[in-house]
Amino acid sequence: MADIYQIQNRKRFPNFNLSVTLFLVVLNSLIFLLTSIAGFFYPNLFNYIGLIPSMIIQGKNLWTLLTSMFVHANLAHLFFNMISLFFVGIFVERIIGKKRFIWFYLISGIFAGIFLSVLSGFFGFGIGAKIFGDPSLIGVGASGAIFGLIGLLAVLIPRKKIYLIAGPLIAIIIQATADTLLPGNSLISAVDFLIEIYILVSIFTMFSFNSRISRISLPIELSFWLLPIVAIVPLVIVGIFVDLPIGNMAHVGGLIAGLVYGFYLKSKYKNKTRYLSRYFN
Repeated sequence: MADIYQIQNRKRFPNFNLSVTLFLVVLNSLIFLLTSIAGFFYPNLFNYIGLIPSMIIQGKNLWTLLTSMFVHANLAHLFFNMISLFFVGIFVERIIGKKRFIWFYLISGIFAGIFLSVLSGFFGFGIGAKIFGDPSLIGVGASGAIFGLIGLLAVLIPRKKIYLIAGPLIAIIIQATADTLLPGNSLISAVDFLIEIYILVSIFTMFSFNSRISRISLPIELSFWLLPIVAIVPLVIVGIFVDLPIGNMAHVGGLIAGLVYGFYLKSKYKNKTRYLSRYFN
């Protein structure tokens, strides 16, 4: 682990010029820009860089276990993932150091992809597709790796408070529910438009210093140990009844990787992790 003396430094943030977290945020943003442009010329681009569980199970396109971590479906998907990565990544990077952080981030993301592919590939049929995911669907995004970071912090600093921005998640659930219950209804386009407007507004209100305005995005204060439960379990349950554009099993896989590494660090660095937990709690 990084010397915990660093934690006692009262600087609010580490040096961004050397921050691996900031580098990953910039890299993901640049890749999103490039894939958005390339998508106009190569409409099937995501078939080659996104993760398709059925292909992974067949031993094909294995590179997508890595490339899919840096690809995002749309601007809102990118934004919320990068906001989460920035604030959670800053914590993890300060605690375990830059080298361990980048390796752990990559391994968590790859394991999340493998976990999703195995469960979806072998059990994603019929009702199983609702729980484990359809093996033919393309998965992209950094959230598997991000849940690895959350899992690590849930073990190392379980009582540290963090905000879950619930508004956009609830909006996505409402949108998916409406699409399922009212397929082809003329009102769906209006509902989709209103939800997209709400998500856009939520992005700006998140940074407001006015507490009343910031409540529009429905921030919920949670302890790190509770965050992954609240962020995964309700979506798995809702996903049984509604098709959600969320890879729950990738989140679970990343979380498992984080929990395992967290307990490993607690076992190997007992005094440091004990001090760390006391410091943040």
